[in-house]
Amino acid sequence: MRHTLLSLVGLLIAAPLAAFEIEDQARFGPDDAATTLEIISTADIAFFAPMIRSYLEGAPDTAVAYTVASSAELDRALRTDGTRFDIAISSAMDLQTKLANDGLAQPHNSDATDALPGWATWNDRLFAFSQEPAAIVVSKSAFADLPLPRSRQQLITTLRENPARFEGRIGTYDVRQSGLGYLFATQDARTSETYWRLTEVMGALDVALYCCSSDMIDAVVGGELAIAYNVLASYALGRVDRDAYTIILPSDFTTLMLRSVLIPASAAEPETAGQFVDHLLSETFDGTALPPIAPPNDDSAVRRIELGPALLVYLDRFKRRGFLSEWESAILQ
Repeated sequence: MRHTLLSLVGLLIAAPLAAFEIEDQARFGPDDAATTLEIISTADIAFFAPMIRSYLEGAPDTAVAYTVASSAELDRALRTDGTRFDIAISSAMDLQTKLANDGLAQPHNSDATDALPGWATWNDRLFAFSQEPAAIVVSKSAFADLPLPRSRQQLITTLRENPARFEGRIGTYDVRQSGLGYLFATQDARTSETYWRLTEVMGALDVALYCCSSDMIDAVVGGELAIAYNVLASYALGRVDRDAYTIILPSDFTTLMLRSVLIPASAAEPETAGQFVDHLLSETFDGTALPPIAPPNDDSAVRRIELGPALLVYLDRFKRRGFLSEWESAILQ
């Protein structure tokens, strides 16, 4: 089967302009496919391509149009923009849960969804297909003569003892813009007060704020950053230039995010979308760093974020406003 990967420019010419902000687009599969599955996702094209190609091997008459957007823009596209997609994939579990809770996802039932543990599905509308830890990525050259910090408290100590080395060279999410960054930050704050101390220390050292994990890792590899806090380990593991950095899963606690998928209520191809969901839930994909959904291990430091109504707490308007105000006071010094 012939697969084509179209350029962003070509797709933008062929497709109607969307009001939400698109980061990238690609098309996979035959040009004359009988069915085109429209996917919107927060995952980079290169990161998610193996899963799409694996699905298309068993669906020769199907093509996939893949649109990359931030988690906030994905939510906007489905909630207010009116653009129709058949699949929505995001690392922002809270925003996905709210979409499902607000009636913007349709139910899907199959043997694959029935096999999921309760914490990996929500109301037959939202399904987790990977579990990915939040990590600290550090430049090997920046820590050549320093011990690696294995916990948040050790990281705080390292930063306080070496301010000149790390000033302007720490990166983390701008949680005002990044849905995943906001999710990680609120979960960190719920788990330990150490998060706020670390945020204040990073803020005092002129922390750089980013939209996404891949940009932070690029900055570590390029030498602009010595430390990237709370990036997705799956992104860091899957790179060819990973010899430039070390991936640290904090020993005090490691937050485990579930990447999730839903079928929008307005999907034009719900049957094909259901088949794609089942493929994601049933397969282990070669060439990716996506850990599949699995029972918990004996590591007491792992803090898995579970799908469910508890994720809606920090999406409350007043709760969010209060959290962001405290975060800005700590990090924008």
